[in-house]
Amino acid sequence: MNISSLSQQLNMSVQELRAEIAKLGFKVNPRQRKIDNDAAKQILEKLGTPVVELPPETDVVDDKSVALPPNIIVKDLAAKLKLSVVDVVKDLIKNGVMAAMNEEIDFDTASVVAADFGFEASLETATLGNVVGTGYVAEVLKRELQNPQTADQFVARPPIVAVMGHVDHGKTTLLDTLRKTNVVSQEAGAITQHIGAYQVDHKGKLITFLDTPGHEAFTQMRARGANVTDIIILVVAADDGVKPQTVEVINRARLANVPLIVAINKIDKPDANPDRIKQQLSEQNVLVEEWGGKVIAVPVSAKSGQNLDQLLDYALLLAEVDDFKANPKGEVVGTVIESHVARGKGPVATVIIQNGTLKFGDLIVAGSAYGRIKGLEDSRDEKIKQAGPSAPIVVVGLSETAQAGDIIREVKTLDEAREQALAHEVQKKAKAMLRPGIKASGKTLNLIVKADVHGSLEAIEQALEELKARTEEVQLNIIDKGVGQISETDILRAESAGATIIGFNVNANPAALSLAKAKNITIDLYDIIYELLEDVTKVLVSLLSPEIIQTNIGTAKVVAIFRTEGNIQIFGGRVEEGTITDKDPFRIKRAGEIVGSGEVRELQQNKVKANEVTRGSEFGIKAEVSGNVLEGDVLEFYTEEVRSKKLS
Repeated sequence: MNISSLSQQLNMSVQELRAEIAKLGFKVNPRQRKIDNDAAKQILEKLGTPVVELPPETDVVDDKSVALPPNIIVKDLAAKLKLSVVDVVKDLIKNGVMAAMNEEIDFDTASVVAADFGFEASLETATLGNVVGTGYVAEVLKRELQNPQTADQFVARPPIVAVMGHVDHGKTTLLDTLRKTNVVSQEAGAITQHIGAYQVDHKGKLITFLDTPGHEAFTQMRARGANVTDIIILVVAADDGVKPQTVEVINRARLANVPLIVAINKIDKPDANPDRIKQQLSEQNVLVEEWGGKVIAVPVSAKSGQNLDQLLDYALLLAEVDDFKANPKGEVVGTVIESHVARGKGPVATVIIQNGTLKFGDLIVAGSAYGRIKGLEDSRDEKIKQAGPSAPIVVVGLSETAQAGDIIREVKTLDEAREQALAHEVQKKAKAMLRPGIKASGKTLNLIVKADVHGSLEAIEQALEELKARTEEVQLNIIDKGVGQISETDILRAESAGATIIGFNVNANPAALSLAKAKNITIDLYDIIYELLEDVTKVLVSLLSPEIIQTNIGTAKVVAIFRTEGNIQIFGGRVEEGTITDKDPFRIKRAGEIVGSGEVRELQQNKVKANEVTRGSEFGIKAEVSGNVLEGDVLEFYTEEVRSKKLS
């Protein structure tokens, strides 16, 4: 169903409807024009609008639909859209994102590009045997499973379980009871400080429980392609029933393709009614096994511990069915669950390892944070030397606090770690500061500046004006300025203008911080003017349109056409000048005029796959072309380089 049609039925604007859809837990990208009928019905029900008969959905496959991963290399996006890399890079530039052909962009950015070329983009789920997930972690697991040298290194890993539910339905009590009775190597009564995730030992098998992924954190990690959860235990109070947050969990589980186990809690209360809970769940399309469905429901008492063993049995059963595996000898990757600054330790991050084995002293990067591991601690606050798949750990030694959903990666050198962290930070600031929807004709950086005293404010304003004078391509606007603490008024002003707030030697009051979080407004605080200007300069540079440099590397003449299948052609030729290499783009010239273009998919010499063919040699080629190649055509091969501009 069209979102615009649904908005008319609900008598609200499309923008208001998109906001309501997000609150209900549905992920709809900014350019998506349609949602499925089931989702539309749920939205109508939740907003209290009578459900009318919706038009049937067709099974016709739209050739302008494309499934994209949470992160994709620019040249791979071009290949999926069957476009030239140059066209994709140019469109990214129009949207204020500077990314070269070998750089990675996220799904939201890629979907905007796809929409600009008439495609409907959807988020794909990577599935391969016993690997189900999204994003970089899933790609690592897929790659290692497909590699004969690493495929046999995979072993079973503990399932990772998130316990979620409506407030006061007993989620915390359930977690506390499990922690007291089942925590690995935990002596009775010796409850130690937990880290937001811990492992329990049930019948000799481990289960990792996540304590912190509440609705916001779960959504944030999911949106960033970090599908760390294998199973969700949905806690519903038997004396209360299905509530708004219960529905949120159901929607999130459905969107993330994560199996549910329902824990019907508080069954020991006099007014408990488990059958009513099952009825209410069925109204949300969650059918328990007793009602002919596939969802496991377990009546429990988190307070007394009744049937919690049975709940753990079912978690292990689901894990056995899904056969969760990882490679402890493979590439180290994990996901940040939460991060904070700890007294005496500095920035620390709670991490779930998803592949490989992280060791003391390893160099890692997580978003814009990086460093050498100075300490590893388990959920009992004990120091350990290494941690393998599904292990929840605290990492000490990062340069700054990471964000929930950041992917931990092991790197070889400190320079590599710094480079990756800096690239992430520049991209993050550019996206945060860029006013949404601004095209190349008007790329704009809107700022609100607050300082401690007028002298500082004047110095910052003067320096920003000098930066503004160094480029005509990007508009830098100081839309508001003032002296004193950042307030709620500043947040609302930033929201209306699509601006970032910069504070110098000032803080934001608690109410403003809360409002900024709710409105997703960026606040950057500084106490050194140089660092402030350096960050703004980096963002301005990132918004400058790069130069695309083409360098001719060789020419060839087509001597024979072997086969044509749509836009794929197989033909033979001879190199006249220079060298041609595998995967290079080329122009097709006929009688001195350019009549088309193409890109090498496979290059052969003497019927053997070749990386390059030099002058005077004959070759066979499989290429994707726009415009047919004919015998006698001249092909001009070239390389493309995207060079960053600098401020004048």
